[in-house]
Amino acid sequence: MTDTTTAQRTVLERFPAGAPRGSWPAEEFAAGQRDQGVDARVVMDLKSDQFLVVTDAP
Repeated sequence: MTDTTTAQRTVLERFPAGAPRGSWPAEEFAAGQRDQGVDARVVMDLKSDQFLVVTDAP
């Protein structure tokens, strides 16, 4: 059986995919959010060619 429920996500910040080599602004932002207790992670939005920092919390 496949679970087809969709979790609500909140986008905390958006970053263009074309960051300079060796620069990870989305990952750094997400790490800062996690340091503050927010369960943040980075996902790629292929349609907009952006990295999104998201949380499943409302």
